[in-house]
Amino acid sequence: MMDIQPLTETFAADICGIDVGLISDQDFDQLYDAWLQYGVLRLRDQRIEEDSLQAFSAKFGPLEEAPFGRMSERDKAKIKNRYVTQLSNILVDGKPIGGLGNAEATWHSDMTYVDTPPPASILLGIEIPESGGDTCFADQCAAYDALPQPLRTRITDLTIKHNAAHTSIGTLRPGYEAFDDPREAPGAVHPIVRLHDETGRPALYLGRREWAYVPGLSLDDSEALLNELWEYAVLPGQVWRQTWQPFDLIIWDNRRVLHRRDDFDPQSRRLMKRCQVLSKTPED
Repeated sequence: MMDIQPLTETFAADICGIDVGLISDQDFDQLYDAWLQYGVLRLRDQRIEEDSLQAFSAKFGPLEEAPFGRMSERDKAKIKNRYVTQLSNILVDGKPIGGLGNAEATWHSDMTYVDTPPPASILLGIEIPESGGDTCFADQCAAYDALPQPLRTRITDLTIKHNAAHTSIGTLRPGYEAFDDPREAPGAVHPIVRLHDETGRPALYLGRREWAYVPGLSLDDSEALLNELWEYAVLPGQVWRQTWQPFDLIIWDNRRVLHRRDDFDPQSRRLMKRCQVLSKTPED
């Protein structure tokens, strides 16, 4: 039977007694409700292959195709699990087998620089370094609740432009040119306070601090406001740290939490497999 064990007072929970490769519809419904309630779920010892990871992730909604660079459609069609992305620092024949390497990844929510960001991210640990590479999560519903009322009132109708040009480790994405002013950053604009699509709960929706800008404010005022908001976004009491073990599976709600990753020894091997869940269309 499924056992749900909260990990903090406000969010994150361990889910025990479930094999996601064999999960029933009834158990998945219970798991999904727990995900909405806690924002981050951890399931340990999920020894599943890519096809099972992809099939389980698809229960949350349509999946984003993994990045294949300039691979032809014909070659992509030969790949069985087109929706599983490799995150790794491992090199084969001198070439990385995955993205993000071993550098620190700063606080962010996935892909907020697009108009419709993915609601769920699902990450399976395969090879784990002896130290480093931890993933931290911060509860943004608790962050909103911690705001002083004058600050809540001030940001009610404000938005943030989310920078699309840089990755979470700070590197410039291919096809983008460098810039010095956050107002010049490309990317989508979202409300600072987001009402959760399914629960209706308000949460801070900051995306990533670097190169963010609040439209309608001077650059100095935007920077000052963002700095103030980030003081509440990652308060120690609303952060949970995941120290990975092989075959840990983490499911998080990008509408509810921020996450970041510690760096680790580049000589260590780290291999993670991720699926990104896209927002459902009305027809879905």
